[in-house]
Amino acid sequence: MEEEIFECQQCGYCCQGETTVSLTDDDLQRMVDYIGIPEKEVKEKYLRITGNVIQMKIVDGHCIFFDKGCTVHPGKPWRCSQWPLHPSILKDRNNFEAISTSCPGIKTNLGYEKFCEILSSLIRAKEHK
Repeated sequence: MEEEIFECQQCGYCCQGETTVSLTDDDLQRMVDYIGIPEKEVKEKYLRITGNVIQMKIVDGHCIFFDKGCTVHPGKPWRCSQWPLHPSILKDRNNFEAISTSCPGIKTNLGYEKFCEILSSLIRAKEHK
């Protein structure tokens, strides 16, 4: 059903900026498992740790794992996998416009109402898992 409203283009627009998302313990473990090297090495090579906040490092304005697409796609943080299908789209059409302008994977041809109908179903399904 997600493919009805979104198909990731691996463009990297969502992977750029001065910061990245914070990792949960589950995110860190998934990433370590996917990369296949010890956690200590993953932290040293790829992560920025400030107090209790763990984020991916930034290289040349992008997440360290971006190289013509996400190089850890199956092991990426849950917040990355949520984007761009963010619940804020349902609350404000302006959020839909802003997000769809920056994300070429959003299928805007459906129109806002139909998009929200499908997104609502997806969110409900995830909540009931």
